[in-house]
Amino acid sequence: MAASQVGTDDYALARVPASARYSWWSVATQRFGQISALSQFLLGATLGFGMDFWTAFWALTLGAVILELVAILIGIIGAREGLQTSVIARWTGFGQAGSSLIGLAIGISLIGWFGIQSAVSAAGLSSLVGVLPTWGWSLAFGLAVTLVVLRGFHSMAWVAYVTVPAFLILVGWSIISELSNHSLGALTSAAPPGPELSLLQGTTLVAGGFIVGAVITPDMTRFNRGVGDVVKQTLLGITLGEYVIGLSGVLLAHAVGSANVITIVTSSVGWVGTLVIILGTMKINDWNLYSSGLGIVNFIGTVFGRHVNRAVVTLVVGILGSLLAAGGILGKFTDFLIVLGVAFPPIAGIMVAEYFVVKRWRPELDQTREHGTLPATAPTWVPATIVIWIGAALIGKYVEWGLPSINSLVVGFAAYVVAGKLGLIRGVGTSRTMDSEQTEPTAVPATS
Repeated sequence: MAASQVGTDDYALARVPASARYSWWSVATQRFGQISALSQFLLGATLGFGMDFWTAFWALTLGAVILELVAILIGIIGAREGLQTSVIARWTGFGQAGSSLIGLAIGISLIGWFGIQSAVSAAGLSSLVGVLPTWGWSLAFGLAVTLVVLRGFHSMAWVAYVTVPAFLILVGWSIISELSNHSLGALTSAAPPGPELSLLQGTTLVAGGFIVGAVITPDMTRFNRGVGDVVKQTLLGITLGEYVIGLSGVLLAHAVGSANVITIVTSSVGWVGTLVIILGTMKINDWNLYSSGLGIVNFIGTVFGRHVNRAVVTLVVGILGSLLAAGGILGKFTDFLIVLGVAFPPIAGIMVAEYFVVKRWRPELDQTREHGTLPATAPTWVPATIVIWIGAALIGKYVEWGLPSINSLVVGFAAYVVAGKLGLIRGVGTSRTMDSEQTEPTAVPATS
């Protein structure tokens, strides 16, 4: 089967042209869909179990501000350049080889979470519908999401138009059903039902819970029409996601004295609760798979010098993730995926530092942007960046003071700026950008 028959390449290694960009509302719907997911529901419940309402409110507020700042800055780079995260990294401090490592890390991390999320939905479907065993639903759900992602951003936008409102309606129904038996005033003034969490711990949970999503923001914002669109959709999507879903989880945890809101929701409203699980998983899982495919395409392109079709890669990793979910072995990789997540914040810090402050390779991007092409070459390695990346990730992992994800991000940013001012940011070797990356096969045009 020809690659073009599988799905669209969706500008995997090229700039997204103006004709294929979308309205800010279309992209914002998908951004909100990422944040208003089950993981956010569970995060809110975790906060509510260990915090009073107003302390949880401030933890969500501080965490949202951190995420918005990161997502806006790196999202602006994506919108200006029209490039996905791991491709931009070639000219924002990491070089050709370093960007391949980023692509591989993104690919492994997100395909892992794709499988885990598929398994969560499969458990709900198995208990509600039966018919198939859990492993069968894992395969069916994973493959259904894969088919959506094959058609690229256009198809995912339409899925978001359906799933986001449906998810909000069903969540509202389930929350009202449970909270109608309680006094809202009593819930907002009640002491936490579980072991106490500090404001610092809560903010860490909020910021760390979506930091990987913030780092890969360019995968989404490359379809935006301008910088203002990035700011609007980020403020709307992240703020509403954190408050609407996060605070709902806080109130539910206070109402029932438990952090397990999934059990609460499904037991209180039955099949509606299971639909909440399915829709909540689908809204974020399509982006897990989409960004995983983009990262792997960049890895293959830089390491093997081949431009493989994004849709083909998506099909392969979607099937792989579905099989792993069906096999029930992905839970064993959760700790590994969390460790991988520690390495993501410094990537954003370094990319922002290079693009906005150091600007070692910024002129090359500026010169080719108006022509819709990529710079002819990129540095192969930037040794100082690799050292900064590893050092910042280790600080995030082992330094106990402050917010781990923010520590590593700030250290990555500051260290890169200092190294740049000292003239230590130098490329080693030169890699030619493939001719096939200068143009892109026809994709589905934007319609909204």
